[in-house]
Amino acid sequence: MKQPDSIRLAPPVAAVKPRSQQRHGEILTDPYAWLRDDNWREALRDPARLDPEIRAYLEAENDYADACLEDDAALRKRLVQEMRGRMAETDSSVPDQDGPWLYFERFEAGGEQPAYYRLPAADTDAPPACLLDGEALSRRFSYFDLGEMGHSRDHRLLAYSADYNGAELYEIRLIDLATGEAVGEPIPDTTGQVLWSADSRWLFYVTLDDNHRPCDVWRLRVGEPAASATRVYSEADPGFFVSLDETQSGRFLLISAHDHETGEVHVIPADAPQTSPQLFAARRTGVEYDIDDAGDAWTILTNDGAEDFRLMSAPHGRTTPDHWSVLLAHQPGRLILGLIEYRHFRVWLERVDALPRLVVMDKRSGESHPVAFDDEAYALGVDPGYAFDTITLRFVYSAPHRPDETWDYDMHTRQRQLRKRRVLPSGHDPSRYTVRRLQAATADGEQVPVTVLHRRDLKLDGGNPCLLYGYGAYGISESAHFSASRLSLVDRGVVYAIAHVRGGKEKGYRWYRLGKGACKQNSFSDFASAADLLCQAGYTAPGRLAAMGGSAGGLLVGAVLNQRPELFGAAVADVPFVDTLNTMLDANLPLTPPEWPEWGNPIESADAFRQIRSYCPYENVRPQRYPPLLIIAGVSDPRVTYWEPAKWAARLRATKTDDNLLLLKTHMEAGHAGLPGRYQALEEIALIHGFILRALDV
Repeated sequence: MKQPDSIRLAPPVAAVKPRSQQRHGEILTDPYAWLRDDNWREALRDPARLDPEIRAYLEAENDYADACLEDDAALRKRLVQEMRGRMAETDSSVPDQDGPWLYFERFEAGGEQPAYYRLPAADTDAPPACLLDGEALSRRFSYFDLGEMGHSRDHRLLAYSADYNGAELYEIRLIDLATGEAVGEPIPDTTGQVLWSADSRWLFYVTLDDNHRPCDVWRLRVGEPAASATRVYSEADPGFFVSLDETQSGRFLLISAHDHETGEVHVIPADAPQTSPQLFAARRTGVEYDIDDAGDAWTILTNDGAEDFRLMSAPHGRTTPDHWSVLLAHQPGRLILGLIEYRHFRVWLERVDALPRLVVMDKRSGESHPVAFDDEAYALGVDPGYAFDTITLRFVYSAPHRPDETWDYDMHTRQRQLRKRRVLPSGHDPSRYTVRRLQAATADGEQVPVTVLHRRDLKLDGGNPCLLYGYGAYGISESAHFSASRLSLVDRGVVYAIAHVRGGKEKGYRWYRLGKGACKQNSFSDFASAADLLCQAGYTAPGRLAAMGGSAGGLLVGAVLNQRPELFGAAVADVPFVDTLNTMLDANLPLTPPEWPEWGNPIESADAFRQIRSYCPYENVRPQRYPPLLIIAGVSDPRVTYWEPAKWAARLRATKTDDNLLLLKTHMEAGHAGLPGRYQALEEIALIHGFILRALDV
């Protein structure tokens, strides 16, 4: 895929203004360091304040990308129409009951943002009342992302949060549901989370510091100005982030401080919101734990003495680990992912051999049972609802070929009731597709799960185009979920595959441990092994294969392109974390200290410095052929700052030996998540899919 002959625009050439630093006896030179704005904090909050020279370069890259892709405009339009045809214009979530009310979200025809509704549980035929119209709110802003929405416990107030530039700085507002009027002042610079006290007179929220880290928890009396709020918790360690939660019983508010391998929880009684947070168990490096209220005791989900986690119990008031006792013993290879405590039932979500499973225990009898599913690969999520004293468990199920299904499960009778099956208006027949779970052998004897989706009538003759997706970081597992937009590739004969590489937790915590820190190369080797398997098994061939990943998955793509470029005929790196070494050397960047447990600390450790340098995509660009490459960035991105993909694109353009197309597309007013809104997002998907189809000559 070359530059089209129809355009006369030359690829942008970035100036070389090298900066060097010495670390651990080695010189690290960065030829494009100038692309990082020294005032990045201000630009993050207001993209208009980006340095003019940097802005001009990014806009030149955008102009070049637009010119190169101009001939694909009709294809992208067709892709958007197809994807929109699979979306219900008017769509509602299944209502969740909270006391006397049923709450749900709804998209209206043509709407980008949802509205929040409720109706009386005793009269479901009554017309629902709109509590918040996200679409109407969004029309006042060029960028608008509606964050969390949550009603107070007495059902009189609604809190909602919104991000106005993509920087994930959410403003919280309160509404009186009787009058529709605003209550108090907006609360700026928060994570968007809100917790209510039991009497609904107090709310709790988290703010971010100057380095964009969530670190302070505040308590505010409803209706009073934010300046009068009381700080109830402050995290001093820059490597820990702070978040809020509450127990399913509603009796306790939880403050969690955590990095990627260590956790700590403080507890506030919901009916005594002015009391100081009480430490549950002091943090210990490498020990994670989450808690829930079982009514008469605490239940703890922890990896303390159990790599794949186990369930423990502790009495109220005696929560240090010496008072913990075993509820569910550790079983290697069975990773317990989450826990919900209901009055008479305990529910946990676990994963075995890369597949999720729900298990329900009746506390009265002690008997437990799994909720079984039949597909070879699938995705599973749980909606815990608002109730504590309930026999109904709601879960959402999908598979790569099967749209989302929302089920209510009677934990006593074990009967399922289908509440909603996602309908594709343009039509969809799951039987037209094949889903397989393959295993790719690695050089060190591991088996990497690979989920494959393709048309059932596709001939596996080794010549099919294929898109291989991967992530492999932070213990985040790639689920085998349904994607309607993916069908625009699959219906054109593209094989879609997910490589469940080490660095995720698909095969337990060990799978994560073997893909982080000094073991990070395993993630890249696993991805290449998955690509080799797809070629050997006749699904595709080298050069007919595209690689794709986002964020840390973009690091995966960048590293594999440096190491095995001959495998791929195209690649897409979405907000890619490719300047890994320079970022991990800067403790002032938002995510650096919390990420040292993941990648290593190259400031303190010479071994970590050399390890990261050995695979960092930006540092390892070399004079060789690279496939056609689309890189996407966002100026307001606090997670992967815009200059990482920009510098990488500049270095690739100056170093690679081919004339394959290299495009950098930067959103000048958006962040890590890209364009907001359900239809706007289709434009970006069409950009990616159109690029892949053209590059693979589909």
